[in-house]
Amino acid sequence: MDRLTATRVFVEVVDRGSQTAAAEALEMSRAMVSRYLGELEGWVGARLLHRTTRKLSLTGAGEQLLGQCREMLALAETMQGVSLAQDSAPRGNLRIACSQSFAQAWLVHGLRDFIRLHPQVSVDLLVGSQAVNLVEARIDLALRITNQLDPNLIARQLAVCRSVVCATPAYLAQHGTPQRPEELAQHNCLSYAYFGRSIWEFQRGGEPYAVAVSGNLSANESMVLLEATLADAGISLQPRYSVSALLRSGALVQLLPEYQPQELGIHALYGSRRQMPTALRALLDFLIERLASTPDWDL
Repeated sequence: MDRLTATRVFVEVVDRGSQTAAAEALEMSRAMVSRYLGELEGWVGARLLHRTTRKLSLTGAGEQLLGQCREMLALAETMQGVSLAQDSAPRGNLRIACSQSFAQAWLVHGLRDFIRLHPQVSVDLLVGSQAVNLVEARIDLALRITNQLDPNLIARQLAVCRSVVCATPAYLAQHGTPQRPEELAQHNCLSYAYFGRSIWEFQRGGEPYAVAVSGNLSANESMVLLEATLADAGISLQPRYSVSALLRSGALVQLLPEYQPQELGIHALYGSRRQMPTALRALLDFLIERLASTPDWDL
């Protein structure tokens, strides 16, 4: 536990009268504030706050500790300049959560270059499509591709994820090539459990299209569906970052190029803007810069 941060959280909650107000002031998620309070109480071995639905009040132990916490923060402030002057190089371990497809197609290459720039940083990469609780899993940074964000988390959009409807030449030779979105109903569409399982959404000239699709294979990981598509099993909706090279090589064919599938944001999610380790801030800046221009997969 970062005891200094936990101390700052405790003082902020007391001064502002609620965890929600403290979270806003510290630019943390409310869940992160609650976690720090709980861990500080565990370290001290006593309950510090009476929590009710209407207000917070200090316990006896909390009143006794509050003054000491203020002194600790004042001392830390005077020491901060000295500490930063000695060594500001990013260091330490970062825990990052990301989907398999984005991690495999792009992130792992970015992390390779980042670690080369900052050799004192190491990374634990947790791969999976299901959203994880950043606090419970102790995740420093989660990269999620979605348009539906948890309002309790701090998020920054890094880029846009565009998708492609695609199939192999062999599948199309056997089953025909759809020319309009509604013709997808006549095909075996391989569906992704977390996005577009039964409805694929498109736009053409600003006009929306929603098409019901069905097929004999669904999966919770888009890389599995990509392998099935390459095995001539059907048509799938794939992120462009996964299939751009396969489209260029001719292994896959883009379908319905005049119809743009729904775009999703690629977001960085984290617990706090202020209490951000140097390594995490450096990584976030690195990812923002890498994705600021048109990514390779959109060229």
